[in-house]
Amino acid sequence: MAAKCVLLIDDEKYLSSVIRVCLEKLGGWRVLTAESGREGLQLAQSEQPDAVLLDVMMPDMDGLAVLQALKESPCTQNIPVIVLTAKVQPFAPEDDGQFKIAGVLAKPFDPMTLAQQVSEMLNWF
Repeated sequence: MAAKCVLLIDDEKYLSSVIRVCLEKLGGWRVLTAESGREGLQLAQSEQPDAVLLDVMMPDMDGLAVLQALKESPCTQNIPVIVLTAKVQPFAPEDDGQFKIAGVLAKPFDPMTLAQQVSEMLNWF
């Protein structure tokens, strides 16, 4: 079985590197990274990852706009999205239906349990 592929969309280079290493080493997944919302949308469409980890606060196109674009496109609407945010409040569990997200990861997070948390949110056992 091929390794799962995760697309990480986050404009913070250092944090993206940490997340990528955690998911590759501890999860065994292939990780693609995008430093902007627009780049992330292009990669999501061309690569069709198994899941997207999406930062909310980005300069060119915020995470909510990216999420909306992903869910509106027929080729990306079924890709599960996990939101990365320092502001968990806007993504309360009762909003999951509105945003159609697989879960929320709060920043800061524990790098040693990140892959496990993602796996649980996506039911990848």
